[in-house]
Amino acid sequence: MGHISIIEGDLTQAHVDAIVNAANPKMLGGGGVDGAIHRAAGPSLREECLKVKSVNGIRCPVGEARITPAGNLAAKYVIHTVGPIYSEEPDPERLLESAYVNSLRLAIENRCKSVAFPAISCGIFGYPHQEAAKVALNVCYRKEFEVLDIYFYLFDQSAVEFWKAVHLGMRP
Repeated sequence: MGHISIIEGDLTQAHVDAIVNAANPKMLGGGGVDGAIHRAAGPSLREECLKVKSVNGIRCPVGEARITPAGNLAAKYVIHTVGPIYSEEPDPERLLESAYVNSLRLAIENRCKSVAFPAISCGIFGYPHQEAAKVALNVCYRKEFEVLDIYFYLFDQSAVEFWKAVHLGMRP
């Protein structure tokens, strides 16, 4: 049975099978976590992303996930998912849940045993950490994901405290 850990640290340094990128729909890099992952992975990550079929420039719609090799990262894969912009979506919780579910299912389909996440949608997309933590951890505690070791890498100590408090309140 897997475990869930919340860590203050740099996601790009995670030694796991897959790291999850809080991507934008084009999957070609950007700011925040997305930009950091692309910089750390090197140019081959962008090349792999360009291989993902796009529809009107969109490679990964909000709530969905795509997987690519991880380039220069310690991980084998990068799972790209697009979370909702909190203030613009009528049901951001459903879309955030979908982003986590689809990411974890892709990890399992690709025989991953460990996955590291950022706090999806909590940066410039404005999702409040406490609400996001509840959504993310509820998904991670589902029986179908018990086979995975799941890590949340957060940069900010206050975010770590929010997430750990939610986690303590949910732990079975």
